[in-house]
Amino acid sequence: MSEFGRRSLVVTGIGELTVNDPQAVDNNSTPEPFSNAAFAVQDGRIAWIGLAVDAPAADEVLDVAGRAVIPGFVDSHAHLVFAGDRAAEFAARMTGTPYSAGGIRTTVAATRAADDEQLRANVRRLVHEMARQGTTTVECKTGYGLTLEDELRALRIAKDECDVATFLGAHVVPAEYADRRAEYVDLVCGPMLDACAEYADYVDVFCERGAYDEAETRLILDAAKAHGIPVRLHANQLGHGPGVRLAVEYGAASADHCTYLEAADIDALAGSETVATLLPAVEFSTRSRYPDARSLLDAGASVAIATDCNPGSCYTSSMPFCIALAVREMRMSPGEALRAATLGGAKALRRTDIGHLAVGARADFAVLDAPSYLHLAYRPGVPLIHSVWKNGRKSV
Repeated sequence: MSEFGRRSLVVTGIGELTVNDPQAVDNNSTPEPFSNAAFAVQDGRIAWIGLAVDAPAADEVLDVAGRAVIPGFVDSHAHLVFAGDRAAEFAARMTGTPYSAGGIRTTVAATRAADDEQLRANVRRLVHEMARQGTTTVECKTGYGLTLEDELRALRIAKDECDVATFLGAHVVPAEYADRRAEYVDLVCGPMLDACAEYADYVDVFCERGAYDEAETRLILDAAKAHGIPVRLHANQLGHGPGVRLAVEYGAASADHCTYLEAADIDALAGSETVATLLPAVEFSTRSRYPDARSLLDAGASVAIATDCNPGSCYTSSMPFCIALAVREMRMSPGEALRAATLGGAKALRRTDIGHLAVGARADFAVLDAPSYLHLAYRPGVPLIHSVWKNGRKSV
């Protein structure tokens, strides 16, 4: 019997271990990996961490043969409950058609027409695809149903298949309410939230031109608050607007996109607990400007990176790809990008048990077919994930 009791595992032979100390003074500090490390897992949690020569006995030993080990990626922004395909829309953007939120309604029609099993199978496919690329925690939004029944079934599926489920009935105003916006907002604030509150970990609003204005967003955020549900916000993606300011005012867990920021927005984020979640693959897929990550980091704002996996503006499930984009296009260092994709995502979900590897944390980690996490940006597009472990058990 090991000194840790039943179901214990020691991971050893680690060439470089990144732990992401959550107690670091600087929220966005570059990780300081160390060599010749090992850690022990018991009942899905990290029970010990130190030098390999001091590793305790365990029921099982995993020797990773000099490979790097990092915390599992935390994807804190994704839209996975959908049906249909918008490849033609992508092709049009690549030949000059500008992106707008209008294509969402195409997915709404396909999603409404799909049955539960089709939707569930698609979510499972994408979650597995994410896991193969090192992601161990997934947040999933609704927003492609936009009727009470379709939003409720989407939220139930998201709750079953993903780690965090977010109600996004306020994605766009559906076509049948185009001339009755106030009625739809009332539906979201009333019957939809009443029905979905049981399953929603968060409420989100697409506060943007072409979606929801400040007054409408406030009504929905107030309704979420009345239900006791924390909020997050799509903010400042397509242009300057009130989204970031509202996210900070309402104590949102995150303001997502943050593409168009003024100095006051950056200061507000830096002075708050709201995480700026950046989605660089969206800018890649829409040929839009990238967020100014450097200004956010230098100001001291907490920053996360997520995929925004969805069928329209960004159909990628790859966090390594997002890290490479963040380094190349948003002037983040490889270490800052890794931290944003792990501990940053955890903070955006208000989770303290994931995104880092320390005693008491969940044993969610990825083994890289590389000697260092630097290779995630250094070798873009190369499948570097050797294996993935969630709660101390191999998932991929």
